[in-house]
Amino acid sequence: MIDRSTVWPYDERGEPRDFVYQRYGHPTGTAAERALGELEGGETLLFGSGTTAATACALALGGPGSTVALAEGAYFGTGVMLRELERWGLRVVEFDQTRPPPPAEVVWVESPANPTLTSPAWEALRAHGARVVCDATLSTPVYLRALDRGADVVLHSATKYLTGHHDALIGALVTRDRALLERLRELRTRLGLGVAPDAAFALQQGLETLEVRMRRHTETATELARRLEAHPRVVRVRYPGFAGVISFDVEGDPLPIETATTLIRNQTSLGGVVSSIESRHRWEGDRIPRGLLRLSVGLEDVDALWADLEAALGS
Repeated sequence: MIDRSTVWPYDERGEPRDFVYQRYGHPTGTAAERALGELEGGETLLFGSGTTAATACALALGGPGSTVALAEGAYFGTGVMLRELERWGLRVVEFDQTRPPPPAEVVWVESPANPTLTSPAWEALRAHGARVVCDATLSTPVYLRALDRGADVVLHSATKYLTGHHDALIGALVTRDRALLERLRELRTRLGLGVAPDAAFALQQGLETLEVRMRRHTETATELARRLEAHPRVVRVRYPGFAGVISFDVEGDPLPIETATTLIRNQTSLGGVVSSIESRHRWEGDRIPRGLLRLSVGLEDVDALWADLEAALGS
C-alpha cells in the first residue's frame, strides 16, 4: 500500500513512533529501501532523483580542498553537478576509468559508463585507498553488486531500470558503512532530498520484475549490437554484453537517423520498456563523438526494432 501521510501521531506517552514526518522517512519508502538493500547486499536510502542522490553523496564524502576523480565518459549530469560544487572548494578531475585513478579523496566511477560504456579497473580501485562511489544504474544488481567489488557506495538513478517504466523520478544510495549511511540520512533530512511515496511504490513494483526485464533487455540488445556491427553505415558499436544500452557511431550528422525511427522513440533517458534513441554530442559537446547515438533497448520484438533501425539508417 502507498502511505501518503506527511505526519504521524506520537504514542500515548507523547513519544515519536517509527515515523513522524514524511521528510524524515515514510513506510512506503522504508519498504522499498529494504527491498533494494537485499538485492545489493547493503543498506539503502532513497532520494528524489538520481542527481539528488549523487549530490548528497558528494556532500557527504567531499569538501573544501578535496579532490573527486570522475570517470571520463560518465553520465554528463554527474560532472555538471560536481562542478557546481567547485565554487565551495571541491576539485574535480576526470580520468580513464579503465586505468588506475589519480590521487584523490573520492573516486567516482560508472559500471558501465553512460554513454561510452567503459568499465572500471576494479583491482586498481581497491588498491587506491580512496572512497569509491560506483554508479551502477546501467548494470543494476542483476549484473553487478558493486559493494562486493570494493565500492563504498553504490548509486542508482532508479528512474531508469529499477523502476523500469519511466513513471517515477527516484535515486538511491547503498552502502555497508553505518557511519556514512547516517551522514547521508542526516543530509537527506536537513536538505529535504527525500523521495515521494508514490515514486517509492513504483520502485517496489519495478524490483519485482527487474531480473526478468533485464534478461530480456540483454537478449534483445545483444542481437541488435550484432546486427549493427554488420551494417555499412555504422562505424563503431559499443556494448558491454549485458543490459539494454548500446551506443554506436555513424558518419556525419546523426540527427536524421534519430528522428527517422517510428517504433523507437527519439527521447532522452533509458531503461524503460519502450526503446529510445538520441545523439549525445549535441548535448555534451566534444567529450562525446559527434556521430554517437545512444540506443536504450526496450522490451519490443527484436525483429521489429531492427526493421525500424534499418529503415532509419538507410543503405
